[in-house]
Amino acid sequence: MDLDCDLVIPCRDEAAALPGVLAAVPEGMGVLVVDNGSRDGTPDVARRLGARVVDEPRPGYGAAVHSGMEAATATYVAVLDGDGSMDPRDLLPLLAEVRAGRATMACGRRRPAARGVWPWHARAGNAVVLAWLRRRTGIGLHDIAPVRVCRREDLLALGVRDRRFGYPVELLVRAQRAGWTLTEHPIPYHPRAEGTRSKVSGSVKGTLRTARDFAKVLP
Repeated sequence: MDLDCDLVIPCRDEAAALPGVLAAVPEGMGVLVVDNGSRDGTPDVARRLGARVVDEPRPGYGAAVHSGMEAATATYVAVLDGDGSMDPRDLLPLLAEVRAGRATMACGRRRPAARGVWPWHARAGNAVVLAWLRRRTGIGLHDIAPVRVCRREDLLALGVRDRRFGYPVELLVRAQRAGWTLTEHPIPYHPRAEGTRSKVSGSVKGTLRTARDFAKVLP
């Protein structure tokens, strides 16, 4: 089945998680693993499992995602973390929403599947940023779109410039201003794959660094 959708997976040191993530990708969906400076053999694992690998040496989540978008060729693009915390099969309802024209971008809202999956400092930072966005832009989302699906051409035309962790926040701000229809869907949020560590929620320092990037793009 041809879903006409490419899945972009930004990765840095996710070799331990990729086998499980790629095994769950729906049939007919293309996969681009964007390697962002891994030292654990992530690109080798991705190639061995049949994914297309894109090399992005500039550090930053936004840089990796943007490179994946430029390299994608399908009409629709999806973005998902490569740490095993979310199931690629949960992208299908989001894709259906966009394909049907009910949303310009369909976003996932994380729902922790176990205690301790989403550390307090990461949840607090997420809540503060969303409260600010609701007050300043009127956006109705409850999560910073960690999983999302939209048309590739629409996304590139939006002109998101941030290349670090502020990327998803700037994306939401620009999408709201452009009059996009944004929908939100619950996504089970599981523990990361064993042998991997979060660059954001894995430490208070990582969360603060991300919050700094968020602050740079807030309206």
